[in-house]
Amino acid sequence: MSGIFRSWWPLALSWLLMGIELPMIAGVVARLPDQEIQLAAFGGVVFPLSLMIEAPVIMMLAASTALSTNHAAFTVLRRFMVRLAATMTSLHVLIAFTPVYDWVVVPLLDIPADVVGPARIGLMITTPWTWSIADRRFHQGMLIRFNHRSAVAIGTGVRLLTTCSMLLVGWFLLDVPGVVVAAGSLVIGTFSETVYVRLRSRSVVRGPLREHPVNDKVTSGMGLLKFYIPLAMTPLLVLTMQPIGTAGIDRMPNAMVSLAVWAPLNGLVFMCRSVGVAYNEVVIGHCAEEGSHRSLRRFAWLFGGIFTALLAIVSFTPLSVLWFEHVMGLDPELVALSSSTIWIAALIPLLTFLQSLYQGILVSVHRTRYITESVVLYLFVTLGCIIAGVYIEPEYGVTAVLVAHTAGNLVQAGWLWHRCRPFFTSAPRAGSSAGS
Repeated sequence: MSGIFRSWWPLALSWLLMGIELPMIAGVVARLPDQEIQLAAFGGVVFPLSLMIEAPVIMMLAASTALSTNHAAFTVLRRFMVRLAATMTSLHVLIAFTPVYDWVVVPLLDIPADVVGPARIGLMITTPWTWSIADRRFHQGMLIRFNHRSAVAIGTGVRLLTTCSMLLVGWFLLDVPGVVVAAGSLVIGTFSETVYVRLRSRSVVRGPLREHPVNDKVTSGMGLLKFYIPLAMTPLLVLTMQPIGTAGIDRMPNAMVSLAVWAPLNGLVFMCRSVGVAYNEVVIGHCAEEGSHRSLRRFAWLFGGIFTALLAIVSFTPLSVLWFEHVMGLDPELVALSSSTIWIAALIPLLTFLQSLYQGILVSVHRTRYITESVVLYLFVTLGCIIAGVYIEPEYGVTAVLVAHTAGNLVQAGWLWHRCRPFFTSAPRAGSSAGS
């Protein structure tokens, strides 16, 4: 497993640094005026909606890793990336800058009146986010394909330092609302990473990509759409549950308090599961090797178990109070709610590793439709649990949403395992039809 670990740790470090970003942002916003309103605006509306809008571009990393095998393929995929990014950015503008926000978003999510204005400002600020992410992940995939994984981790370090600097400026030097500090820091940090990755990839584009192609295959036209659309549906459907979760919380008791803790809770869970998300590209890169499936599976269970154990330890010990009170800076009521509910999500890091294992194998054999099936199941289970929560009316809606996400992830991992079983015994076959 040493080779797998060497491939994984730079990507895991990159994702871990990204995982630190959200708790860091929430921690600064919690120390600015109007803690509950600003946290609810950013964590309950701005971040979930921005994630949902940029969801279709997230899998540019996996697509570029798999398809950027030569300069012609790289050019075709880059053109596809630009069109997709332009489309999703236009959607973001439509939502943030037109009456669509008041006519559709506010009633659909049932946003509390105090949160409506700050949330819209935050959405306006995050407009460039989707394009930055699309460009960055496209070039990162090419870097990973040509064994420049360390550049991905360094780029994320650049992003984290920039985000941290902007947060400090907003905290100490600017008299602006917390949601402005959060959204501005997020966008500027992401843009700085995009610039670094672009610069870092120039030598690869001019050299190995042209001179030493892996093969002569170029996936374009309908073949590219059949490959990418099922792949893109995965994050789109999963991240659609972020605003749906917000809508559910808004229809349950103590909505403002639940929305305020959603960003800190989500940040801690994502930080623990982020290294599992990084495993997807590692599996794509290694699963064609003879006898690799057993090692890949063992690695997923081992490290998934470690990070689930870490989240469980935080959940069931005073470390949870230490984290939410002293690190995140939450008020006592929010600390009590966060500490008493985080255990519900303890299994998610392990489930993330397993999902990455199964998804990576399915991508390598071009069975991306099976991934979409698993996400549809995730959507139905999660949505069903949230609807049940609206009718049951727990004391805090965030409890029902955490249960929904855990149940959905469990069902998704189970379905992916079922679909992957035929491919565990043999290496992926070259030339499998996309989306079959």
